[in-house]
Amino acid sequence: MSPELVSILVLVVVFVIATTRSVNMGALAFAAAFGVGTLVADLDADGIFAGFPGDLFVVLVGVTYLFAIARANGTTDWLVHAAVRLVRGRVALIPWVMFALTGALTAIGAVSPAAVAIVAPIALSFATRYAISPLLMGTMVVHGAQAGGFSPISIYGSIVNGIVEREGLPGSEVTLFLASLIANLLIAGVLFVLFGGRKLWARGSVTPEDGGTVGKGTEPTGTGTGSGPAGTAPTAVAVRPGQDTGGTDGATRLAPARIATLVALAALVVAVLGFDLDAGLTAVTLAVVLSTAWPDDSRRAVGEIAWSTVLLICGVLTYVGVLEEMGTITWAGEGVGGIGVPLLAAVLLCYIGAIVSAFASSVGIMGALIPLAVPFLAQGEIGAVGMVAALAVSATVVDVSPFSTNGALVLAAAPDVDRERFFRQLMIYGGIVVAAVPALAWLVLVVPGFG
Repeated sequence: MSPELVSILVLVVVFVIATTRSVNMGALAFAAAFGVGTLVADLDADGIFAGFPGDLFVVLVGVTYLFAIARANGTTDWLVHAAVRLVRGRVALIPWVMFALTGALTAIGAVSPAAVAIVAPIALSFATRYAISPLLMGTMVVHGAQAGGFSPISIYGSIVNGIVEREGLPGSEVTLFLASLIANLLIAGVLFVLFGGRKLWARGSVTPEDGGTVGKGTEPTGTGTGSGPAGTAPTAVAVRPGQDTGGTDGATRLAPARIATLVALAALVVAVLGFDLDAGLTAVTLAVVLSTAWPDDSRRAVGEIAWSTVLLICGVLTYVGVLEEMGTITWAGEGVGGIGVPLLAAVLLCYIGAIVSAFASSVGIMGALIPLAVPFLAQGEIGAVGMVAALAVSATVVDVSPFSTNGALVLAAAPDVDRERFFRQLMIYGGIVVAAVPALAWLVLVVPGFG
Protein backbone atom coordinates (compact mmCIF):
# COMPACT_ATOMS: atom_id res chain seq x y z
CA MET A 1 0.00 0.00 0.00
CA SER A 2 1.37 3.41 -0.97
CA PRO A 3 2.22 5.94 1.77
CA GLU A 4 -0.32 8.37 0.31
CA LEU A 5 -3.13 5.85 0.59
CA VAL A 6 -2.09 4.95 4.16
CA SER A 7 -2.28 8.62 5.16
CA ILE A 8 -5.81 8.93 3.74
CA LEU A 9 -6.99 5.77 5.52
CA VAL A 10 -5.57 7.05 8.83
CA LEU A 11 -7.56 10.25 8.39
CA VAL A 12 -10.73 8.18 7.94
CA VAL A 13 -9.91 6.26 11.14
CA VAL A 14 -9.48 9.55 13.02
CA PHE A 15 -12.97 10.65 11.92
CA VAL A 16 -14.51 7.32 12.91
CA ILE A 17 -12.93 7.23 16.39
CA ALA A 18 -13.77 10.88 17.09
CA THR A 19 -17.38 10.30 16.07
CA THR A 20 -17.98 7.00 17.87
CA ARG A 21 -15.90 7.57 21.02
CA SER A 22 -16.41 11.32 21.58
CA VAL A 23 -12.67 11.98 21.67
CA ASN A 24 -11.46 15.43 20.63
CA MET A 25 -10.63 15.04 16.96
CA GLY A 26 -7.77 17.48 17.22
CA ALA A 27 -5.99 15.38 19.85
CA LEU A 28 -6.45 12.30 17.66
CA ALA A 29 -5.14 14.20 14.65
CA PHE A 30 -2.00 15.29 16.52
CA ALA A 31 -1.35 11.64 17.41
CA ALA A 32 -1.99 10.61 13.80
CA ALA A 33 0.34 13.35 12.52
CA PHE A 34 3.06 12.04 14.84
CA GLY A 35 2.53 8.42 13.84
CA VAL A 36 2.15 8.88 10.10
CA GLY A 37 4.76 11.60 9.90
CA THR A 38 7.37 9.55 11.77
CA LEU A 39 6.64 6.01 10.59
CA VAL A 40 5.33 6.54 7.06
CA ALA A 41 6.61 9.89 5.80
CA ASP A 42 9.97 9.79 7.63
CA LEU A 43 9.49 13.32 8.95
CA ASP A 44 11.13 14.71 12.06
CA ALA A 45 9.33 16.92 14.59
CA ASP A 46 10.13 20.06 12.60
CA GLY A 47 8.58 18.53 9.48
CA ILE A 48 5.43 17.58 11.39
CA PHE A 49 5.08 20.98 13.06
CA ALA A 50 5.58 22.70 9.72
CA GLY A 51 1.87 22.13 9.15
CA PHE A 52 0.80 23.59 12.51
CA PRO A 53 -1.47 26.57 11.70
CA GLY A 54 0.15 29.12 13.99
CA ASP A 55 -1.60 32.03 12.33
CA LEU A 56 -5.02 30.41 12.72
CA PHE A 57 -4.23 29.54 16.36
CA VAL A 58 -3.58 33.20 17.11
CA VAL A 59 -6.67 34.32 15.18
CA LEU A 60 -8.95 31.92 17.07
CA VAL A 61 -7.48 32.86 20.45
CA GLY A 62 -7.26 36.59 19.76
CA VAL A 63 -10.73 37.07 18.31
CA THR A 64 -12.53 34.94 20.90
CA TYR A 65 -10.56 36.66 23.69
CA LEU A 66 -11.46 40.14 22.45
CA PHE A 67 -15.14 39.33 22.00
CA ALA A 68 -15.30 37.55 25.36
CA ILE A 69 -14.31 40.89 26.87
CA ALA A 70 -16.92 42.62 24.72
CA ARG A 71 -19.59 40.24 26.01
CA ALA A 72 -18.45 40.64 29.61
CA ASN A 73 -18.75 44.44 29.61
CA GLY A 74 -21.99 44.50 27.58
CA THR A 75 -20.58 45.88 24.32
CA THR A 76 -22.09 43.09 22.23
CA ASP A 77 -25.47 43.78 23.89
CA TRP A 78 -25.14 47.40 22.82
CA LEU A 79 -24.29 46.37 19.25
CA VAL A 80 -27.28 44.01 19.13
CA HIS A 81 -29.50 46.80 20.43
CA ALA A 82 -28.19 49.11 17.69
CA ALA A 83 -28.71 46.46 15.02
CA VAL A 84 -32.35 45.96 15.99
CA ARG A 85 -32.97 49.68 15.71
CA LEU A 86 -31.21 49.75 12.32
CA VAL A 87 -33.66 47.25 10.82
CA ARG A 88 -36.61 48.74 12.74
CA GLY A 89 -37.11 45.61 14.78
CA ARG A 90 -37.28 43.14 11.87
CA VAL A 91 -35.06 40.41 13.27
CA ALA A 92 -35.50 38.38 10.09
CA LEU A 93 -33.42 40.95 8.21
CA ILE A 94 -30.38 40.62 10.46
CA PRO A 95 -28.97 37.44 8.83
CA TRP A 96 -29.15 39.21 5.46
CA VAL A 97 -27.49 42.31 6.90
CA MET A 98 -24.61 40.14 8.11
CA PHE A 99 -24.46 38.37 4.72
CA ALA A 100 -24.25 41.71 2.92
CA LEU A 101 -21.74 43.16 5.36
CA THR A 102 -19.22 40.34 5.05
CA GLY A 103 -19.78 40.28 1.28
CA ALA A 104 -19.02 43.99 1.04
CA LEU A 105 -15.89 43.62 3.16
CA THR A 106 -14.42 40.85 1.01
CA ALA A 107 -15.49 42.52 -2.23
CA ILE A 108 -13.46 45.63 -1.40
CA GLY A 109 -10.35 43.69 -0.50
CA ALA A 110 -10.67 42.04 2.93
CA VAL A 111 -9.39 38.50 3.21
CA SER A 112 -12.35 36.22 3.83
CA PRO A 113 -11.24 35.00 7.30
CA ALA A 114 -10.62 38.59 8.39
CA ALA A 115 -14.15 39.62 7.42
CA VAL A 116 -15.62 36.59 9.19
CA ALA A 117 -13.48 37.26 12.27
CA ILE A 118 -14.92 40.78 12.47
CA VAL A 119 -18.57 40.00 11.77
CA ALA A 120 -19.19 36.49 13.16
CA PRO A 121 -18.92 37.26 16.89
CA ILE A 122 -21.42 40.11 16.62
CA ALA A 123 -23.76 38.10 14.39
CA LEU A 124 -23.73 35.07 16.68
CA SER A 125 -24.25 37.20 19.79
CA PHE A 126 -27.34 38.57 18.08
CA ALA A 127 -28.44 35.02 17.24
CA THR A 128 -28.11 33.96 20.87
CA ARG A 129 -30.18 36.86 22.15
CA TYR A 130 -33.01 36.59 19.64
CA ALA A 131 -33.25 32.78 19.27
CA ILE A 132 -31.97 32.70 15.71
CA SER A 133 -30.39 29.40 14.72
CA PRO A 134 -26.62 29.80 15.16
CA LEU A 135 -26.21 27.50 12.18
CA LEU A 136 -28.25 29.91 10.04
CA MET A 137 -26.41 32.99 11.27
CA GLY A 138 -22.95 31.47 11.06
CA THR A 139 -23.40 30.06 7.56
CA MET A 140 -24.93 33.33 6.34
CA VAL A 141 -21.79 35.14 7.48
CA VAL A 142 -19.46 32.66 5.76
CA HIS A 143 -21.44 32.51 2.53
CA GLY A 144 -21.64 36.30 2.53
CA ALA A 145 -17.86 36.47 2.73
CA GLN A 146 -17.54 34.08 -0.21
CA ALA A 147 -20.23 35.90 -2.20
CA GLY A 148 -18.01 38.96 -2.47
CA GLY A 149 -14.76 37.03 -2.39
CA PHE A 150 -14.06 37.00 -6.12
CA SER A 151 -14.68 40.59 -7.12
CA PRO A 152 -12.00 41.92 -9.50
CA ILE A 153 -10.43 43.94 -6.66
CA SER A 154 -10.71 41.25 -3.98
CA ILE A 155 -7.82 39.18 -2.67
CA TYR A 156 -9.21 35.85 -3.92
CA GLY A 157 -10.25 37.32 -7.26
CA SER A 158 -6.87 38.91 -7.86
CA ILE A 159 -5.01 35.70 -7.00
CA VAL A 160 -7.14 33.41 -9.17
CA ASN A 161 -7.17 35.81 -12.11
CA GLY A 162 -3.40 36.05 -11.78
CA ILE A 163 -3.05 32.25 -11.90
CA VAL A 164 -5.27 32.10 -14.98
CA GLU A 165 -3.17 34.75 -16.72
CA ARG A 166 0.08 33.04 -15.75
CA GLU A 167 -1.12 29.73 -17.17
CA GLY A 168 -2.14 31.40 -20.43
CA LEU A 169 -5.81 30.49 -20.07
CA PRO A 170 -8.73 32.63 -21.26
CA GLY A 171 -10.41 34.28 -18.30
CA SER A 172 -13.33 36.48 -17.34
CA GLU A 173 -13.17 38.45 -14.09
CA VAL A 174 -16.88 39.25 -14.24
CA THR A 175 -17.91 35.61 -14.78
CA LEU A 176 -15.75 34.49 -11.87
CA PHE A 177 -17.25 37.13 -9.57
CA LEU A 178 -20.86 36.53 -10.61
CA ALA A 179 -20.52 32.75 -10.37
CA SER A 180 -19.43 32.97 -6.73
CA LEU A 181 -21.93 35.73 -5.90
CA ILE A 182 -24.93 33.94 -7.39
CA ALA A 183 -23.98 30.53 -5.99
CA ASN A 184 -23.60 31.83 -2.45
CA LEU A 185 -26.71 33.99 -2.70
CA LEU A 186 -28.79 30.99 -3.78
CA ILE A 187 -27.35 28.85 -1.00
CA ALA A 188 -28.08 31.59 1.53
CA GLY A 189 -31.69 31.76 0.33
CA VAL A 190 -32.11 28.01 0.79
CA LEU A 191 -30.52 28.17 4.24
CA PHE A 192 -32.79 31.01 5.29
CA VAL A 193 -35.88 28.99 4.37
CA LEU A 194 -34.69 25.71 5.89
CA PHE A 195 -33.17 26.98 9.14
CA GLY A 196 -35.91 29.15 10.54
CA GLY A 197 -36.14 32.21 8.30
CA ARG A 198 -39.88 31.85 7.81
CA LYS A 199 -40.44 31.72 11.57
CA LEU A 200 -38.37 34.87 11.96
CA TRP A 201 -40.63 36.69 9.49
CA ALA A 202 -43.68 35.41 11.37
CA ARG A 203 -42.45 36.98 14.61
CA GLY A 204 -43.03 40.47 13.34
CA SER A 205 -41.03 43.29 14.88
CA VAL A 206 -39.30 43.48 18.22
CA THR A 207 -38.00 46.41 20.22
CA PRO A 208 -34.47 46.45 21.60
CA GLU A 209 -35.91 46.99 25.07
CA ASP A 210 -37.63 43.60 24.84
CA GLY A 211 -34.29 42.01 25.67
CA GLY A 212 -34.93 39.10 23.35
CA THR A 213 -38.72 38.83 23.45
CA VAL A 214 -40.59 38.81 20.20
CA GLY A 215 -43.52 40.63 18.74
CA LYS A 216 -47.17 40.23 19.63
CA GLY A 217 -48.69 36.83 19.25
CA THR A 218 -45.44 34.92 19.08
CA GLU A 219 -43.57 32.67 21.48
CA PRO A 220 -40.66 33.82 23.66
CA THR A 221 -37.19 33.55 22.27
CA GLY A 222 -34.30 31.52 23.57
CA THR A 223 -30.63 30.84 23.40
CA GLY A 224 -30.53 30.10 19.70
CA THR A 225 -29.43 26.51 20.15
CA GLY A 226 -32.93 25.12 19.81
CA SER A 227 -34.01 21.51 20.04
CA GLY A 228 -34.39 20.51 16.39
CA PRO A 229 -31.68 19.38 14.02
CA ALA A 230 -31.02 22.89 12.81
CA GLY A 231 -31.27 24.48 16.24
CA THR A 232 -34.26 26.61 15.35
CA ALA A 233 -36.77 25.82 18.06
CA PRO A 234 -37.00 28.69 20.56
CA THR A 235 -36.73 28.08 24.28
CA ALA A 236 -36.60 30.27 27.34
CA VAL A 237 -34.21 33.20 27.34
CA ALA A 238 -30.90 32.42 29.03
CA VAL A 239 -29.55 35.38 31.00
CA ARG A 240 -26.21 35.06 32.73
CA PRO A 241 -25.66 36.68 36.11
CA GLY A 242 -24.79 40.31 35.63
CA GLN A 243 -25.75 40.29 31.96
CA ASP A 244 -27.57 43.36 30.65
CA THR A 245 -31.15 42.62 29.69
CA GLY A 246 -31.56 45.46 27.28
CA GLY A 247 -33.11 48.11 29.48
CA THR A 248 -32.38 51.77 29.13
CA ASP A 249 -29.67 51.52 31.79
CA GLY A 250 -28.33 48.29 30.27
CA ALA A 251 -27.70 47.80 26.58
CA THR A 252 -28.28 51.44 25.66
CA ARG A 253 -25.81 52.96 28.12
CA LEU A 254 -22.32 53.67 26.77
CA ALA A 255 -20.09 53.26 29.80
CA PRO A 256 -16.36 54.03 29.42
CA ALA A 257 -15.47 50.33 29.09
CA ARG A 258 -17.97 49.92 26.27
CA ILE A 259 -16.73 53.02 24.49
CA ALA A 260 -13.17 51.73 24.69
CA THR A 261 -14.26 48.31 23.42
CA LEU A 262 -16.10 49.86 20.47
CA VAL A 263 -12.97 51.86 19.68
CA ALA A 264 -10.96 48.62 19.88
CA LEU A 265 -13.34 46.85 17.49
CA ALA A 266 -13.14 49.77 15.07
CA ALA A 267 -9.35 49.70 15.39
CA LEU A 268 -9.40 45.98 14.55
CA VAL A 269 -11.34 46.70 11.36
CA VAL A 270 -9.04 49.56 10.34
CA ALA A 271 -5.88 47.63 11.16
CA VAL A 272 -6.92 44.53 9.23
CA LEU A 273 -8.60 46.16 6.25
CA GLY A 274 -6.67 49.41 6.00
CA PHE A 275 -3.17 48.36 6.99
CA ASP A 276 -3.26 44.61 6.27
CA LEU A 277 -2.19 43.73 9.81
CA ASP A 278 -2.73 40.23 11.15
CA ALA A 279 -6.23 39.89 12.63
CA GLY A 280 -5.15 37.52 15.41
CA LEU A 281 -2.17 39.51 16.68
CA THR A 282 -4.15 42.74 16.48
CA ALA A 283 -7.07 41.24 18.42
CA VAL A 284 -4.79 39.86 21.15
CA THR A 285 -3.09 43.23 21.52
CA LEU A 286 -6.39 45.10 21.80
CA ALA A 287 -7.73 42.52 24.27
CA VAL A 288 -4.65 42.93 26.47
CA VAL A 289 -5.08 46.71 26.49
CA LEU A 290 -8.73 46.40 27.54
CA SER A 291 -7.86 43.77 30.17
CA THR A 292 -5.23 46.05 31.66
CA ALA A 293 -7.61 49.00 31.86
CA TRP A 294 -10.66 47.05 33.14
CA PRO A 295 -9.39 43.86 34.81
CA ASP A 296 -12.72 43.13 36.52
CA ASP A 297 -14.59 42.94 33.20
CA SER A 298 -11.88 40.81 31.67
CA ARG A 299 -11.07 38.40 34.50
CA ARG A 300 -13.06 35.51 33.04
CA ALA A 301 -12.38 36.27 29.38
CA VAL A 302 -9.36 33.97 29.03
CA GLY A 303 -11.47 31.08 30.32
CA GLU A 304 -14.06 31.80 27.61
CA ILE A 305 -11.57 31.35 24.78
CA ALA A 306 -12.74 28.32 22.81
CA TRP A 307 -9.79 26.13 23.77
CA SER A 308 -11.42 22.84 22.73
CA THR A 309 -12.10 24.31 19.30
CA VAL A 310 -8.52 25.56 19.07
CA LEU A 311 -7.24 22.04 19.83
CA LEU A 312 -9.61 20.47 17.32
CA ILE A 313 -8.81 22.80 14.43
CA CYS A 314 -5.05 22.98 15.00
CA GLY A 315 -4.77 19.20 15.33
CA VAL A 316 -6.66 18.43 12.14
CA LEU A 317 -4.80 21.07 10.13
CA THR A 318 -1.46 19.82 11.42
CA TYR A 319 -2.32 16.38 10.04
CA VAL A 320 -3.40 17.95 6.74
CA GLY A 321 0.01 19.65 6.71
CA VAL A 322 1.63 16.22 6.99
CA LEU A 323 -0.46 15.08 4.01
CA GLU A 324 0.78 18.06 2.00
CA GLU A 325 4.38 17.40 3.09
CA MET A 326 4.04 13.77 1.94
CA GLY A 327 2.62 14.84 -1.41
CA THR A 328 -0.72 13.08 -0.84
CA ILE A 329 -2.78 15.95 -2.22
CA THR A 330 -0.58 16.36 -5.30
CA TRP A 331 -0.69 12.58 -5.80
CA ALA A 332 -4.50 12.59 -5.82
CA GLY A 333 -4.71 15.61 -8.14
CA GLU A 334 -2.23 14.21 -10.66
CA GLY A 335 -4.09 10.90 -10.69
CA VAL A 336 -7.31 12.69 -11.63
CA GLY A 337 -5.59 14.95 -14.14
CA GLY A 338 -4.35 11.91 -16.04
CA ILE A 339 -7.86 10.64 -16.77
CA GLY A 340 -8.56 10.64 -20.50
CA VAL A 341 -12.17 11.85 -20.24
CA PRO A 342 -12.11 15.65 -19.81
CA LEU A 343 -15.61 16.06 -18.34
CA LEU A 344 -14.99 13.30 -15.80
CA ALA A 345 -11.61 14.77 -14.88
CA ALA A 346 -13.25 18.17 -14.46
CA VAL A 347 -15.88 17.00 -11.97
CA LEU A 348 -13.29 14.99 -10.03
CA LEU A 349 -11.01 18.05 -9.78
CA CYS A 350 -13.97 20.06 -8.45
CA TYR A 351 -14.53 17.41 -5.78
CA ILE A 352 -10.85 17.30 -4.86
CA GLY A 353 -10.89 21.09 -4.56
CA ALA A 354 -13.95 20.95 -2.31
CA ILE A 355 -12.71 18.13 -0.06
CA VAL A 356 -9.21 19.52 0.42
CA SER A 357 -10.44 23.10 0.87
CA ALA A 358 -12.68 21.92 3.70
CA PHE A 359 -9.44 21.39 5.64
CA ALA A 360 -6.88 23.64 3.97
CA SER A 361 -6.37 26.88 2.06
CA SER A 362 -9.01 27.45 -0.60
CA VAL A 363 -6.81 29.66 -2.75
CA GLY A 364 -3.86 27.34 -2.22
CA ILE A 365 -5.74 24.34 -3.59
CA MET A 366 -7.00 26.35 -6.56
CA GLY A 367 -3.42 27.36 -7.27
CA ALA A 368 -2.54 23.68 -7.42
CA LEU A 369 -5.58 22.41 -9.34
CA ILE A 370 -5.89 25.05 -12.07
CA PRO A 371 -2.48 24.10 -13.55
CA LEU A 372 -3.51 20.42 -13.40
CA ALA A 373 -6.54 21.28 -15.54
CA VAL A 374 -4.45 22.93 -18.25
CA PRO A 375 -3.74 19.75 -20.31
CA PHE A 376 -7.35 18.79 -20.88
CA LEU A 377 -8.47 22.42 -21.18
CA ALA A 378 -5.99 22.71 -24.05
CA GLN A 379 -7.96 20.03 -25.91
CA GLY A 380 -10.78 22.54 -26.34
CA GLU A 381 -13.55 20.23 -25.13
CA ILE A 382 -14.04 22.19 -21.90
CA GLY A 383 -14.30 25.96 -21.55
CA ALA A 384 -11.57 27.43 -19.37
CA VAL A 385 -13.75 30.24 -17.99
CA GLY A 386 -16.43 27.85 -16.76
CA MET A 387 -13.87 25.39 -15.36
CA VAL A 388 -12.04 28.04 -13.36
CA ALA A 389 -15.33 29.43 -12.03
CA ALA A 390 -16.49 25.93 -11.06
CA LEU A 391 -13.22 25.27 -9.23
CA ALA A 392 -13.48 28.63 -7.45
CA VAL A 393 -17.04 27.96 -6.28
CA SER A 394 -16.30 24.36 -5.28
CA ALA A 395 -13.20 25.30 -3.31
CA THR A 396 -14.73 28.20 -1.36
CA VAL A 397 -18.37 27.39 -0.52
CA VAL A 398 -17.04 24.54 1.65
CA ASP A 399 -15.41 27.07 3.99
CA VAL A 400 -18.43 26.55 6.25
CA SER A 401 -16.66 23.35 7.34
CA PRO A 402 -15.58 23.64 11.02
CA PHE A 403 -12.10 22.56 9.90
CA SER A 404 -11.66 25.56 7.60
CA THR A 405 -10.61 28.96 8.94
CA ASN A 406 -14.03 30.54 8.43
CA GLY A 407 -15.97 27.63 9.88
CA ALA A 408 -13.60 27.46 12.85
CA LEU A 409 -14.12 31.17 13.52
CA VAL A 410 -17.89 30.69 13.49
CA LEU A 411 -17.64 27.70 15.83
CA ALA A 412 -15.35 29.54 18.23
CA ALA A 413 -17.38 32.76 18.19
CA ALA A 414 -20.77 31.28 19.10
CA PRO A 415 -21.63 32.13 22.73
CA ASP A 416 -23.89 30.06 24.99
CA VAL A 417 -24.27 27.08 22.65
CA ASP A 418 -23.62 23.39 22.99
CA ARG A 419 -20.32 23.60 21.15
CA GLU A 420 -20.07 19.89 20.46
CA ARG A 421 -23.56 19.86 18.95
CA PHE A 422 -22.84 23.00 16.94
CA PHE A 423 -19.64 21.39 15.66
CA ARG A 424 -21.61 18.36 14.46
CA GLN A 425 -24.14 20.63 12.74
CA LEU A 426 -21.40 22.51 10.90
CA MET A 427 -19.67 19.25 9.97
CA ILE A 428 -22.87 17.72 8.61
CA TYR A 429 -23.75 20.87 6.69
CA GLY A 430 -20.19 21.10 5.37
CA GLY A 431 -20.43 17.48 4.23
CA ILE A 432 -23.66 18.19 2.38
CA VAL A 433 -22.05 21.17 0.65
CA VAL A 434 -18.99 19.10 -0.30
CA ALA A 435 -21.24 16.37 -1.73
CA ALA A 436 -23.66 18.59 -3.66
CA VAL A 437 -22.06 21.87 -4.76
CA PRO A 438 -19.15 20.59 -6.92
CA ALA A 439 -21.54 18.51 -9.02
CA LEU A 440 -23.93 21.43 -9.42
CA ALA A 441 -21.11 23.85 -10.26
CA TRP A 442 -19.78 21.37 -12.84
CA LEU A 443 -23.24 20.91 -14.33
CA VAL A 444 -23.99 24.63 -14.61
CA LEU A 445 -20.54 26.03 -15.45
CA VAL A 446 -18.47 23.27 -17.07
CA VAL A 447 -20.88 21.09 -19.06
CA PRO A 448 -22.23 24.02 -21.16
CA GLY A 449 -18.63 24.86 -22.13
CA PHE A 450 -18.40 28.51 -21.04
CA GLY A 451 -15.23 30.15 -22.31
